[in-house]
Amino acid sequence: MNYPPQSFRILTLAILFILAFAYLSFRLWHITIIQGDEYSAKIRGRSQVTVRIPAVRGEILDRNGVKLVENRACFDVDFDLPHIVRSYRKEIGPPPMRTYRGIIRGMPKDIPVEDIETIVEQTIIPRLKELGIAENYNSARMQLHYQRQAQIPYTYIQNVSFDKMALLLERNLNLPGVSIEIRPIRFYPYGSLAAHILGYTGTPNEPNLAEARKYNYYQPDIEGRSNIELFYNDVLKGKPGISFRERDVKGNISGEVSRIPPKPGANVYLTIDARLQYLVEKALRVVGRGAAVVLDPNNGNILAMASVPSYDPNIFIPSIRAADWISLTNDKTDPLVNRAISSYAPGSTYKIPVALAGLRANVTTRTYSCSGGVQYGNFFMKCHSTHGTVDLERAIKVSCNSYFYQMGNNAGIDQIVFIGQLLGLGQRSGVPLSGEAAGILPSKNWLAENYPNHRWTSGYTANTAIGQGFVLASPLQMAIVAATLANGGTVFYPRLVDRILEQDGSIVEIPPVKIRSNLITQAGLTPAQIEKVRSGMRRVVQEPGGTASRARVQGIEVAGKTGTAQFLRSGIKDNRAWFMGFAPYDKPRFAFCVMVEGAGSGGGAIAAPIAGKIIDDALKLDEGGSLANLKIEPLPPAQGHFQTIAAVDFNRPIPTALSSTQPEGDTATGTPIASAQQARPIAAPNIKPEADSRGNIQNKKTSSNSISRFFDLLRGRRQNHQQ
Repeated sequence: MNYPPQSFRILTLAILFILAFAYLSFRLWHITIIQGDEYSAKIRGRSQVTVRIPAVRGEILDRNGVKLVENRACFDVDFDLPHIVRSYRKEIGPPPMRTYRGIIRGMPKDIPVEDIETIVEQTIIPRLKELGIAENYNSARMQLHYQRQAQIPYTYIQNVSFDKMALLLERNLNLPGVSIEIRPIRFYPYGSLAAHILGYTGTPNEPNLAEARKYNYYQPDIEGRSNIELFYNDVLKGKPGISFRERDVKGNISGEVSRIPPKPGANVYLTIDARLQYLVEKALRVVGRGAAVVLDPNNGNILAMASVPSYDPNIFIPSIRAADWISLTNDKTDPLVNRAISSYAPGSTYKIPVALAGLRANVTTRTYSCSGGVQYGNFFMKCHSTHGTVDLERAIKVSCNSYFYQMGNNAGIDQIVFIGQLLGLGQRSGVPLSGEAAGILPSKNWLAENYPNHRWTSGYTANTAIGQGFVLASPLQMAIVAATLANGGTVFYPRLVDRILEQDGSIVEIPPVKIRSNLITQAGLTPAQIEKVRSGMRRVVQEPGGTASRARVQGIEVAGKTGTAQFLRSGIKDNRAWFMGFAPYDKPRFAFCVMVEGAGSGGGAIAAPIAGKIIDDALKLDEGGSLANLKIEPLPPAQGHFQTIAAVDFNRPIPTALSSTQPEGDTATGTPIASAQQARPIAAPNIKPEADSRGNIQNKKTSSNSISRFFDLLRGRRQNHQQ
């Protein structure tokens, strides 16, 4: 069929339209159906913002479920510094620039960067001042933050008050790059209670920038800085989540679209009893500097551990003021030091390990004579009294130095070292606390390594036998010694964490009870020999003439050993008074050690009454006891001092201070050489920097026309948004 030329052109055009329409329809179908997910992902990638959400940390509780560390909500004002720069560039023009000296490919070079200090003080601070929310800040630190880790929001105000937070949420709809973030932070509900056990937290000083680049906004995890918070950080911190938020064409974030929720951390249950910890800390506060440890002798569980002076870990959250940190670190009484795991000369309490060494060497079957001291070379080593003929049990009871000088030398330093090693002396116990001191178990090899020009002599052995000279041990170590005598010879590692549970109660871990050694199977001691030492310790407290009659508790038998170690602090006598022991005698439930610095008298007058009070209170906590319904109250930090403590008496105002009372019969009169190994937190906290001159909001002047235009644009944008 022949078509007219005009009809043919129309037909051809129609076919072309049909083909074009079919092609477009096919492409539309292909894009929307076949490639729909791919293009949707690309769109989301351009408009979607990912925010890392830190997990809520697990709680720390006592053995009975009392919360010692929990979480509370904290409102922070954050600056998204790159967003602030983009808004400045869009609304005003090129941002002010500066240079800083950096390294590129190993070579120093001046690197240009936006002057965020000027941008923020011109655009953000005036608006915050207008709202009555601005606070002084450190502008130089903000600039450094922008240069090094811009993808991490800069926290301008931490822990903002609820009123300010509400005001910002109400009126800060279009202030670019400024947001309110809700973060969980730590809260220690009982103040300074167990502060040296719990520790404190902070944010990383050096964030993981490789991980941070995976997100548009990166909120780092809170991390433990010391003690339980540090050692169990991995189980406490949980797993982070992701918040997916939308960003409009103007760069504003409108809200959350979806999220992958974070997984909370596990809860850590300690072996301590919060009620006993409370009572121990209150008893110890009668002195200015000291420590106390209470153990279960049947498994090594730490039931209480206290150190004074102390601090409130809440001041570290979310960061500590620079002035507060300086005050803590400059305090000469060292409130940050955990004296319970620091090492000091243990004085006559060390005679108990030496007695065990003498039994093993079979040199305690004879008696020794005390005429007031023993001559070693050119040095006469004194005893605090003249005791006449003394056997082992009486030597422990009256703390006769002359007996232990002679018996220790007859046993030999190698036997003392062997028993000391089995007991864990001179070694860290592995307790999960910061900076535990190992102490010193002196020996011939130790002397050769540390003092190569000295030769071990009988005088060194005599000094060691009374816990002086080079010997250092911690209250925790001496409590372990007491626990070993209490249970008949088993040396347990101290145990501080009882169990770790997920939020649903499922078990993550139950740290096992661990035995370090056994005096019967490894040292060859018999139960009868160990009982001789136990009996001597009972006589120390229960019999007339014993050095610790003030540790008696009505209705039970207490066994123990006193000690006083000489020490000079800046030329002033600053002796350490000790008392360690266990109770009840027949079926021990508690082993303990108390150490007090600044002793003007012996361990029997100072440390023993504190231990007696602790044991009495511990027994009254039992079901049906008078303290069974004890209510724990928040404790303010215990204050330290350097007054000399003459005696402790819980029946009258205490302590008696600045006394010239002569020490009682447990005083070591050897030559003090070693001083102390003190346990401090091993990581510095987050310190809130003081404001610099540019960050002082009183100095801000904002009359620039460009800045007025910036705010006019912001207000106009908000009005358009509302319409």
